[in-house]
Amino acid sequence: METKRLDGRTFVRMLAGGAGNIGAHSTEIDELNVFPVPDGDTGSNMTSTMAKGAGNFSKLSDAPSLNDVAHRFASGTVLGARGNSGVILSQIFMGIDMGLVTCKDASALELAKAYQQGVKRSYAAVANPTEGTILTVFREATEYAASKVTEDSSVEDFYRYHIEQAKETLSRTKEMLPVLAEADVIDSGGAGYVAIAEGMYRALVDDDYVPEKVEPVKYGVKDIDLDAFTRDSVLEFGYCTELLIRLQTSKVDIESFDTKVILDFLESHGGDSIVCFKEGDVVKLHVHTVNPGEVLTECRKYGEYLAVKIENMSLQHDEILVKQKRRHLAVIAMAPGDGIAETFKGLGADATVGDNPSTGDFVEALHSIPADNYILLPNDKNVIMAANQAAQMVEGSKVYVVPTRTVQEGHGVLSILTPDVPDVEALVEDLKAEAENITSASVALATRDADISGQHVHKGDFIALFSKDNIVSDEKDKVQALIDLLGDIEGMDNMEIGTIFCGKDVTEDEERDAREAVEARWPDLQVEFIRGGQEIYCFLVGLE
Repeated sequence: METKRLDGRTFVRMLAGGAGNIGAHSTEIDELNVFPVPDGDTGSNMTSTMAKGAGNFSKLSDAPSLNDVAHRFASGTVLGARGNSGVILSQIFMGIDMGLVTCKDASALELAKAYQQGVKRSYAAVANPTEGTILTVFREATEYAASKVTEDSSVEDFYRYHIEQAKETLSRTKEMLPVLAEADVIDSGGAGYVAIAEGMYRALVDDDYVPEKVEPVKYGVKDIDLDAFTRDSVLEFGYCTELLIRLQTSKVDIESFDTKVILDFLESHGGDSIVCFKEGDVVKLHVHTVNPGEVLTECRKYGEYLAVKIENMSLQHDEILVKQKRRHLAVIAMAPGDGIAETFKGLGADATVGDNPSTGDFVEALHSIPADNYILLPNDKNVIMAANQAAQMVEGSKVYVVPTRTVQEGHGVLSILTPDVPDVEALVEDLKAEAENITSASVALATRDADISGQHVHKGDFIALFSKDNIVSDEKDKVQALIDLLGDIEGMDNMEIGTIFCGKDVTEDEERDAREAVEARWPDLQVEFIRGGQEIYCFLVGLE
């Protein structure tokens, strides 16, 4: 029997099906990456993002409305978004959520309108949208399905049309992007989206469908250790309070409403770990407070509650952050290895996040260090969107993203950091300029055969490349690949300072051989070798 109106419980099953199907195809989607280096692969990033969204279903009621399901899932993907593909995917679902905000259930026509909001939201999230990617696949699939459905169409009809066009567009992505044509692959982000859509459709038409690697969705609250807080206990840590508030036109002017009024109240009443942001007419709030009742009373002046969660933090005191003195400036940097993290902290970074961080990882790091100003260093071009998204989710402080594209740029930026400078905006501009002065290159192990920029790459060889855009050589020996790389850099003889981070797979003997070879060929170069401990790249080279 076909579905005329999509309800919340069915949508839960569909989204879980989409998450499971992308997980089942994650490895093959990873292999579609143009470059044969497994750093932040698309399939893994999209799987992680979908899993974070599905993880929010544990808080749903037994009979959730469609708009509640859509919102919880979208909110989870925003915080769990990893890599560019994950961030774009989260914005697709955030747009769909906005389109379903008033829908307890939805027809095919209403779904089409909601998906069109997903198109608008995802394109708006990208500074320079590139056609031939997940953006195009989702847009054309949505436009086609919207043009085909009528009042008599079923939900199944909408998804059949949507997937039909998504597959057709995906097959043409290699014609749209020369880099895909050269590598003879379709777009990995688009392929990931098709896997998600197919998993959702299969869950829609088959109630018994359980995709590979999907855990059953659980409803209700988590178990509570009643012995952790007894009748004689003293409240030490307060309550973790999370609110989802629907602003009401009878109480405020929704368009002009500024969450600063809530933020000021929370800060004046001793609130800590505050996150407060507005999405349309919905406000999401997180605060640690000893008086959650006062927070509830205050926030109800502006709207009504869609969801409330209050937890005694004494039950999880090991996770509570020790309060720190609020500082003028805090710097948070992505560091893909223990040695890199240690080096960055030695140069002035207040905290680091690991390789391929999600938006939520950045937000958590921001909460851990009270400060008036923050600087985020993503240190990977695929992490910049997650950092930008995190910066928009913190209020009460200014968050600046210096769009460092490599670890080497991050190292160069930290080398000139002066945290006590009163004019943070001027400092940020100086850091951006310094990042542009850094020449970045790397050596990595090829995980598959490929033809890139006219260079044939053999699986198992070491490839030397400039910022993933230009492969210089393909060698059996990683040290020789490093020397080839440096020798091919324009103006190498004029470089004055070099930093080379050695990866986890570089032995002490190989590091010694590399140092001796570099110093012998470029004796005027002031070069420092650092045990970075990164997983993927044998050598990360920064020059200026």
